[in-house]
Amino acid sequence: MAGIVNYITESFSELKNNVSWTPRAEAQRLTVIVVVFSVLFSLAIWGVDTAFSKVIEQYFNIVKQ
Repeated sequence: MAGIVNYITESFSELKNNVSWTPRAEAQRLTVIVVVFSVLFSLAIWGVDTAFSKVIEQYFNIVKQ
């Protein structure tokens, strides 16, 4: 049990003292960029999926006749 406590203590110490964190303003800016591109990419995938669904539906309507 002492090993686990020591590991957690050393981990927090390393995060606090040795890691160089991105400034808050830059992290917020990059987060906004990621959200915008995620929304745009999901809309593009939705559009392609909708188009393919309509094409496949038309194909099966033609084959069924």
